[in-house]
Amino acid sequence: MVISSVAFMKKTVEGRSRGVPMSMVNVTLPDGTVNEYAAGVTAGEVVVDALGKKHGCLAARINDVGYDFSTVLTHDCNIEGILAESDEGIHILRHSAAHLLAQAVMELYPDAKPTIGPAIDRGFYYDFAMEPIGEGDLKPIEKKMHEIARRNLKVERIELDGQELREHFTANPYKIEIIEDKLEAGDGSTIYKQGEWYDLCLGPHVPSTAKLMFSRLTSVSSAYWRGDQSREQLVRIYGIVEPTKEALKATLNRMEQAKLRDHRKLGKDLQLFHVDEEVGQGLILWTPRGAIVRQQLQDFISHHLRRQGYHQVFTPHIGKLDLYRTSGHFPYYQDSQYPPLVERDLMKKLADDGCSCSELSNMMSTGDIEGYMLKPMNCPHHVKIYASQARSYRDLPLRLAEFGTVYRWEQSGEISGLTRVRGFTQDDAHLFVTEDQIADEVMGCIKLVQTIFDVLGMHDYRVRVGLRDPNGDKYVGESERWDQAEEACRSAAAKLGVNWSEEEGEAAFYGPKIDFVVKDVIGREWQLGTVQVDYNLPERFDLWYKGSDGENHRPVMIHRAPFGSMERFCGVLIEHFAGKFPTWLSPTQVHILTISEKHKQYASEVAQQLMDQGVRVQIDDGDDTIGKKIRTHRKMRPAYLMILGDGEMNNNCVSLRSRTGDQVADVPLGQFIENIKQEIENKVTEPSLVPVRKEN
Repeated sequence: MVISSVAFMKKTVEGRSRGVPMSMVNVTLPDGTVNEYAAGVTAGEVVVDALGKKHGCLAARINDVGYDFSTVLTHDCNIEGILAESDEGIHILRHSAAHLLAQAVMELYPDAKPTIGPAIDRGFYYDFAMEPIGEGDLKPIEKKMHEIARRNLKVERIELDGQELREHFTANPYKIEIIEDKLEAGDGSTIYKQGEWYDLCLGPHVPSTAKLMFSRLTSVSSAYWRGDQSREQLVRIYGIVEPTKEALKATLNRMEQAKLRDHRKLGKDLQLFHVDEEVGQGLILWTPRGAIVRQQLQDFISHHLRRQGYHQVFTPHIGKLDLYRTSGHFPYYQDSQYPPLVERDLMKKLADDGCSCSELSNMMSTGDIEGYMLKPMNCPHHVKIYASQARSYRDLPLRLAEFGTVYRWEQSGEISGLTRVRGFTQDDAHLFVTEDQIADEVMGCIKLVQTIFDVLGMHDYRVRVGLRDPNGDKYVGESERWDQAEEACRSAAAKLGVNWSEEEGEAAFYGPKIDFVVKDVIGREWQLGTVQVDYNLPERFDLWYKGSDGENHRPVMIHRAPFGSMERFCGVLIEHFAGKFPTWLSPTQVHILTISEKHKQYASEVAQQLMDQGVRVQIDDGDDTIGKKIRTHRKMRPAYLMILGDGEMNNNCVSLRSRTGDQVADVPLGQFIENIKQEIENKVTEPSLVPVRKEN
């Protein structure tokens, strides 16, 4: 044990000189060192003593829980500094920056009322009840944030009881609503104060506003209070923050890259999909070009499904409410579902009887009346296919696959291009297995996901294994079965050869799960494929199979979706490739451009030979100059531009131009056709038939 530095021992000496007995606390550091301090030392003082003044930390983890530096230590504990660039440190920075934003807005717009301001995946936001503002108003707010940061205001945590909280926020009905909802009678909470400004929060936060110098505001939009469209419309301001100037510069650069790769813009420019207000928000219209990308992906995965022994099924887009009552999807998740459909005659009768909307909703929830619902999940339908006939252990594993379209009610403010929609198609499959088949089948599902990522060149990914919370009570199924399933997931993840982690409390209530988190070429992470073990639905639907012992046994379900959804996956791919798809995925693989009218016939013959071999072709034999044709067609990002003139026509060859502008001339037509067929068949990630120009 080490008695720590003079600066801290001074507390003990001063205390004794006043005749005050001083107790000591033992603090264990990450390297196992145990230091002894006078009780009353703060977490921040311990971190400075252990790591020096340039420690780079924002807060401390005490017994594995995050606390402010100002936290006073009164008992023996373990302590570790939270580095600013760590995931936890970035979260604290973002949350604190949201407070800084709110303070800046209040100084500039005194009548504004702050509501909530969380840290989010790539930054932070704060919602305000105020008059609408535009993008041009962000700069003055950002300037004020930097001014407050330079004041180096101390950020203080203050505990208040319920009545004191109400008095502090009496002029803000939004905060009062939160206080009334979150706090039981008589209970207190905390506020965080910086200068004269304060906010309701549990923390932890940075020790001073000076830690928030490297922030930027990025956009402004509208939102509804608590996501409820019937409530007040608010102003939402988004921002980013980083621990250093260099990190902020890198983030801003990634954001510029993200704008260039935005699938919503590229989807329009490349004519891949369309969203029409008359059809509805979040409902995607796949154009012929976009449909090719989607169909190629479906064909690709279907090929591998057949190899793994999956059976293709088709199910309807709606189902009876009783089906979803049994599965648990209704009414428990009805906020994210479209409203049920009631038969027309019954609806008329209820209306004539004076039935109110709330009474109708209650009758649906209790099952007093029947109805139908747009399918929110495919799994209940697949369960019914399994249950449609008696099953033996010899039938298992039974693997059912479907590209099934489902519907979810997303708030309008949450809808975004292809990545957040109201109708989407899952590359869904459900495996019905015995207990001793779980490990092998989970491994088979994971290998399928790996195959997809490898072919698409998405090599930078990690795996999360979601396990039970050891103290949780929400889980269904016997503990021994959970142990077996969790071990199967761990074992499968460990065999992948990629980074993986266990996350307690992240399992679904019905079983453990494996999520794949992919990092794209500009460093953003996307949660895509998932594999989940399920003990719940077989129990709810009373599924069984006849075992080798002649007795009935309960199967286990495995849910598996390598793409997640076709819409989301295509959106990620558009951005990952910046619209420059591999040849096999490109909507049009070769654009044929003629130099003059006399080359039309040869262009038509070349196109036909390519199409006969399954190559997707577009011809431009119009009157524009070849330079203009090249500029026009490059925008559509085909794998190759083919240029045909006298030399090509006379020698039965082609000239090619790649997306990078590199060129090759006099390629025999037969050779090109054979080469591009091989490139498509081998699913090469980068078009490779035009040599890259060497730099001098």
